[in-house]
Amino acid sequence: MRPAELNRLTVAEAVDRYVELVRAKTVTGALSTATAEVYARDAATLVALAGEGTVLDDLTGEDVDAILLAFARKPDGRRSPRPRGPEAGPEGRGRAAQEAGDGGRPEAGLQSASSQARFRRSISALFKHAALSGWVQINPMAAVTVSARERGGLRAERRALTREQAQGLIGAARQLGEDEGRGRRDQRTALRDGLIVLLLTALGPRVSELVRANVEDFYTNDGVRYWRIFGKGGRTRDVPLPADVALALEAYLGGERAASVEKALLLSWRGRRLARQDVQAVIDRVQRRVDPERRRTVTPHGLRHTTATHLLADAVDMDAVRRVLGHSDLSTLGRYRDELPGELEVAMRAHPLLRAPRAAPEGSG
Repeated sequence: MRPAELNRLTVAEAVDRYVELVRAKTVTGALSTATAEVYARDAATLVALAGEGTVLDDLTGEDVDAILLAFARKPDGRRSPRPRGPEAGPEGRGRAAQEAGDGGRPEAGLQSASSQARFRRSISALFKHAALSGWVQINPMAAVTVSARERGGLRAERRALTREQAQGLIGAARQLGEDEGRGRRDQRTALRDGLIVLLLTALGPRVSELVRANVEDFYTNDGVRYWRIFGKGGRTRDVPLPADVALALEAYLGGERAASVEKALLLSWRGRRLARQDVQAVIDRVQRRVDPERRRTVTPHGLRHTTATHLLADAVDMDAVRRVLGHSDLSTLGRYRDELPGELEVAMRAHPLLRAPRAAPEGSG
């Protein structure tokens, strides 16, 4: 409910009032002193990043996104940067290269992922109080696109790939079959990598469901290949494979994996079941083959969002999408549906109520 009157406080004024309230809660025992000081410190950081003279109600979701990302890049005095370059030694060079990659991890000396998530929670609590107190008309956190994770930190990019980005990734996965004969025979993984990306992008399984899959979970019925997916809560679902994915599966089973007696579908080149963290490395490796203009870092869960987003955008029945993803409730799909650029314009151009009426067939009475 909106307040009757709006109190246009500056960020500094709002933070002063909020911190005073937070510290008062330590007297009643509602908050510990340590927790109250964390809130106060994060609120002071908000003032520094937003500008103390800025009116709190003027901050939009985009402004808060910028503040969150500025905090992520803000040096953390408690964490000193590790040496880089030749003087860092082999271990330091490897760690630095990892931190400089596209995995969303902060560089050494910057804010940790947990600190980023904590800061987001702190200012979210502040804006919630501001909305109830009449300091803002609408809570800007509702329009924030930056998400926070305890592992991986803040991420600004939408989770779902656009159609062009997804098609670029799928195209790179299809081309991996051409690399089948390259490299050492016992370390060839091109067909496996392509299959992983196609399964994730076309069917959107959870990464845990993918790495748990066994060869026997794939069967044929009336000429159609199915994957019996063992999901959460002991629930199973049988999902038909698109023709391209079925062909990639057959090529992998008849090629790289043919000599193994292991039951796991996805094996490392050493013959062991692939782990969850290995899947991200596979996606990143395939992404490096995509045209840079169509390339964007994505996680396995991001590909799950991509599946849901494009199936729903193409008017696929919601219940069918729910069953493909393995949700028990249609309402859950809302969390997996991301906006796509230009989709509203397309929907309006093809409005069903404004289409020209179909001509009646000749001879009809």
